[in-house]
Amino acid sequence: MNMIVSTQAMTDLNLDTLREAYRTGRQQPRQLILALRERAAALNDEYRMFIHLLTPQELEPYFTALAGRHLDDLPLYGVPFAIKDNIDLAGVPTTAACPAFAYVPQRSATLVEQLIALGAVPLGKTNLDQFATGLNGTRSPYGACRNSVLADYPSGGSSAGSPLAVALGLASFALGTDTAGSGRVPAALNNLVGLKASKGLLSTAGVVPACRTLDCVTTFTRTAREASHLLALTARLDPRDEYSRANPAWNDATAFGALRPFRFGVPQVQDLQFFGCDEGPALFAAAVSRLEALGGQAVSLDLSPFLEAARLLYDGPWVAERYSVVGELAERDPGAVLPVIHAVLAKAPGVDGVQTFRAQYRLQRLKARCDALMADLECVLTPTIGRPVTLAELAAEPVLRNAELGYYTNFMNLLDYSAVAVPAGTMANGLPWGVTLFGRAFTDQYLLSLANAFQAMPLPGRAARNDRVAVVVCGAHLDGLPLNGQLRQRGGRLLEATHSAAHYRLHALAGGPVQRPGMVRVAEHGVAIAVEVWELPSSELGSFLGGVPAPLGLGKVELSDGRWETGFICEGIGLEGATDISEFGGWRAWLASGQGRTQA
Repeated sequence: MNMIVSTQAMTDLNLDTLREAYRTGRQQPRQLILALRERAAALNDEYRMFIHLLTPQELEPYFTALAGRHLDDLPLYGVPFAIKDNIDLAGVPTTAACPAFAYVPQRSATLVEQLIALGAVPLGKTNLDQFATGLNGTRSPYGACRNSVLADYPSGGSSAGSPLAVALGLASFALGTDTAGSGRVPAALNNLVGLKASKGLLSTAGVVPACRTLDCVTTFTRTAREASHLLALTARLDPRDEYSRANPAWNDATAFGALRPFRFGVPQVQDLQFFGCDEGPALFAAAVSRLEALGGQAVSLDLSPFLEAARLLYDGPWVAERYSVVGELAERDPGAVLPVIHAVLAKAPGVDGVQTFRAQYRLQRLKARCDALMADLECVLTPTIGRPVTLAELAAEPVLRNAELGYYTNFMNLLDYSAVAVPAGTMANGLPWGVTLFGRAFTDQYLLSLANAFQAMPLPGRAARNDRVAVVVCGAHLDGLPLNGQLRQRGGRLLEATHSAAHYRLHALAGGPVQRPGMVRVAEHGVAIAVEVWELPSSELGSFLGGVPAPLGLGKVELSDGRWETGFICEGIGLEGATDISEFGGWRAWLASGQGRTQA
């Protein structure tokens, strides 16, 4: 079948636009979602994206639940979404793309429960590479999922149908999973944002495991802003999920905003692989330039330890973790499991405990190296895939081509990093092309801010934060002065030398032994004070603050460009016996004048 159907949505399903359509009465959830369902049914023969579309009867309870609720009480009121069919939806079969494995859950996955409680309406269960093993979207008895733009290419996998539901305008967002790239590769191939949040940040309770210790639930959206909103609503510690982790304060919704200057890693030339794609190098170079235009400083990065870690995913004992889910069925009923899945799992029964621990030790050594390489970077930029492959190429060499798709993605969960795939251009044939931003665990909202700025000009407002906090210092903690070691010992680094806004007075405080200044905000006769902005890991801020003696403390300091950052402030009572040294414009200038005690 080769039907031509417009890929434009019946209405704009962007979260903000849809909400406004409901508010003004231009749309109603029942009418819209039933119409989307009919359109999905018409497209499904072509794209094979849904394994189960909810019937009108199955949708009715969700419409009934909305009928008695007010739009303002439900952040996702009437928002249609799709669910990868290895994630439970109560009363609907979960197949993991294996009919012999199918079961009907009594309870939905925690994340699905959260979304429904927020007002979202599930449209259906989407196709996937069987048992989420694959990155291409063709390994399913329910049919291969073709690309949303070009019929000769795959949708990408293993979350194959979910990105199609969003790209074809059938859902506002969709859920996938990601163990080796399943939430990022399909995003790149279908012009979407794919968020693989930090491990444990989104609950995996009610998800069929691929590798239980590595699995993440992912979201597909058109924009990074929508992904940020969904993450803020759903990142919760879940008692049902023993791998769930609490979201640190620096990764809440306030971390999404405008950017301050940042450093990002770019793989060194010998580590970049495009597998013969002539367009890839130029597209990636353009993406690097875009980040630089946003205030980023590109830093060459040795990607080799990351790539070495990636090889452990299928060459090491983690393949046995996959076998722990599929193995019993594969042995009892070999025909129920696709031949390519059998091939992937073939070495698993031979993995023993000694091999497992040796691989874990090796991974930990690699993680230490990778963490060190990233210590002074806000994030790393890579292509999401080196080269898109056609359906024909996948059929001819399924294992090789699938491995190529995972070149930049397979290491991410093993090393416990957060990642966002973002659209970055279009190839000459019209196929979407994308890049991935990745960073330390729990820098998700910061990475989404970068992705948002990458998609469009950054918005004015607060500076986006990651897992580090800026600290403004004005005295003995300045670079080279006696207390600067308190910053450096905690992993601090100097971001910039600048000035405060012209609203402060500077005083040399009485006492010691190390002489300190006190900077006080005043209503009149203020001056700009020379300061430095340092950056500390957020986890170290508490111990740093504990060492700050009264009358000093940390508060908010206004800088000359209008930013407000955390910095040293002084209580008024501390000015007793102090000397006003504001005329010098800064602590170093006062020391240079010879009026202060030696600061060495």
